Amino acid sequence: MILTAALFLSLAAIPAQAELTASSAPTTRGAFASALWERAGEPVVNYALSFSDVVQSAEYAEAVRWAASEQLMGGVGDNRFQPDGVLNREQMAAVLYRYAQSFDLDVSVGEDTNILSCDDAFERSDWAVCALQWALGSGVLKTNGSRLDARAAVTQADAAAALERFDEWTIRADLLSSWAADAQAKKELIKFMAAITDPDSEDFIPVADRIAVFDLDGTLFCETDPNYFDYTLLKYRVLEDPIYKNKASDFEKEVANKIKEQNETGKSFSGLEVDHGKAVASAFAGMTVAEFNAYIQEFKQQPMPSYDGMLRGEGWYEPMLQVVDFLKANDFTVYIVSGTDRLIVRGIAYNSPLGLPNRQIIGSDETIVSSNQGDKNGLDYVFADGDELILGGEFLIKNLKMNKVSVIMQEIGQQPVLSFGNSTGDSSMAEYVTSGNPYRSRAFMLCCDDTVRENGSESKAQKMFKLCEEFGWVPISMKNDWTTIYGEGVTKK
Repeated sequence: MILTAALFLSLAAIPAQAELTASSAPTTRGAFASALWERAGEPVVNYALSFSDVVQSAEYAEAVRWAASEQLMGGVGDNRFQPDGVLNREQMAAVLYRYAQSFDLDVSVGEDTNILSCDDAFERSDWAVCALQWALGSGVLKTNGSRLDARAAVTQADAAAALERFDEWTIRADLLSSWAADAQAKKELIKFMAAITDPDSEDFIPVADRIAVFDLDGTLFCETDPNYFDYTLLKYRVLEDPIYKNKASDFEKEVANKIKEQNETGKSFSGLEVDHGKAVASAFAGMTVAEFNAYIQEFKQQPMPSYDGMLRGEGWYEPMLQVVDFLKANDFTVYIVSGTDRLIVRGIAYNSPLGLPNRQIIGSDETIVSSNQGDKNGLDYVFADGDELILGGEFLIKNLKMNKVSVIMQEIGQQPVLSFGNSTGDSSMAEYVTSGNPYRSRAFMLCCDDTVRENGSESKAQKMFKLCEEFGWVPISMKNDWTTIYGEGVTKK
């Protein structure tokens, strides 16, 4: 693939006559071929060099041979390559467009680019339309004010800048390889990123303000199998754990049995979300934070009931992990804002491919106290050497709906610019991110419409598609937008 060490080779290594610098001098076709050839690692190809104006001893000869063999650059008529001819903007766009295609990268990002908005939209060659749309949509090529200037000469400085932007776009495109080429949500995200990372764009967002928030269940991680991870954890603790099940309180058993019935019949119970939080707090009370995490790690090793080839802790959506990596590669700070218990979310994320620190994981909360604090109020007790932090047994808050907005302000302290969710429990977060934001902002919602590879629900998915249309959120179709959900080797039973 294109993501090799050669990708970031310095242009300073290009031979003198082919060097691309910050100069306003025009870029020749031979120099641009050499720039690409060196960035590709100077590959040696067995291809007849048949251009009458390219001699074998020319310093750009091997670059031209390679560019012609890869069908990146061709002749200009009369069997000539015109290596000293000036490269124009539409030619550069076409070469880079073909170069991206040679690595099977998705170039559909420009399909919706409206070059007709440029004052000189028709002052270009017909063969260059697709390449120009891609180049502008991906951010590799910039307009000159309201002009396309398709046939204007490319300066050496412009060529160097375009190649740098091409590198950045290549990383973005490759990081989202588990997304279908025609996925509209993918196109929206790439277009968004191209705009907000461009210092010359009116939509530029400083690094300090690039904040993204993600729900967990059904957004990053398998939502139900047959229920939420934290619901199945409590059920196991109270009804199945041989060490604890005989110690469980009547309240904990009542809640766990409701979860069991819900798993088996689909019945809903009013107030179960809060009761579950209270039961988790009491069922694990007295454990140290480390012991609780160890318990979660052991539970993660159980097989997923509905899937072959996957354990409970491996239910990460591969395309969404790629989104997280994509954002981090573009200097975003990513937070999880989940309705699941914060310590359980941290346990799920522990030693996982997510790669986020605990400080960026927010969830529902319970009390944490000192192991020697007893009944003393935290204002009356001083942490001492030898003390450990343990779960205090008291449930504090369920982090859903409006509570997500409140906790974002309390813990992050500023309005994010990207939101990713999957249910009405994430609606407030999505609207907060996109309402009155001083920066360009977007909210994405997963629609669980895949019933073959995932425990999806077509009716729930259709409701979310309608909500996305109503509120202007970007829908993500798990069925149509993702080439895989859990990666190779995982199949739904």
